[in-house]
Amino acid sequence: MTSLGGTVAIVTGASRGIGRALAMGLADAGAAVVCAARTEVESAGSLPGTIHATAEAVAARGGSAIAVRCDIGDEHDIANLMESTWARFGRVDVLVNNAMTPTRAPFADSTAEQWDESMRVNVRSLFLTSRAVMRPMADTGGGSIINISSGAADPTIVGMPPGYLTYSVAKAALERFSTALAGELAPLGIAVNALRPGAVKTETAVHELGDGYDWTGWAEPEAVVPAVVYLAAQRGDGLTGRIVDSTQYGVTWP
Repeated sequence: MTSLGGTVAIVTGASRGIGRALAMGLADAGAAVVCAARTEVESAGSLPGTIHATAEAVAARGGSAIAVRCDIGDEHDIANLMESTWARFGRVDVLVNNAMTPTRAPFADSTAEQWDESMRVNVRSLFLTSRAVMRPMADTGGGSIINISSGAADPTIVGMPPGYLTYSVAKAALERFSTALAGELAPLGIAVNALRPGAVKTETAVHELGDGYDWTGWAEPEAVVPAVVYLAAQRGDGLTGRIVDSTQYGVTWP
């Protein structure tokens, strides 16, 4: 596996699912990890996992991690995330934009408020987090921004299940943001890529589809780690401006 020793990675949505697996996988590769998400305490009826539990799991495996509460839709929280990262580690080399608020509603039943909230949290946050890490990364020789996408963004897919319109649009925006930003940040030594993880069995997926769902062909969150570790090591003169699928890592790319 690629070595990320001496680097610092911020992972949003790190309390559970893919984000938790990525935080632990990046730490296993040698990176110090900042585990960012909103969940600090488990509550009755909520999904399992907290940022503190993830940071503790990293430490138990010999890694270095801190937990920072962050609502990616809140500009002040993002500023605090950067300040906390800098205070503890003095640099940031990798940003994994994994957190996303799901919006599931058939078009006829959805509201403008739901649409606006999804765009604020899922799309505007990309602008804010990337702006926040741009200069610190450039000042230390470059870095890597990895935006976690979905096959729902693929314009060739037709007949999406009802309720996925807003989600699909947000992920499509994420991909276009990634490819458009890459050219601007490459001269600063920063790579920007979008990664589709494929079908992954997460706590959220189980909550939505049920324990009795046929999970045949679905991967565990840890399956996404190798592709992210590879992308984390990229810089502006390497692989950048790409939309890639983690299931094809080592097959059709790099």
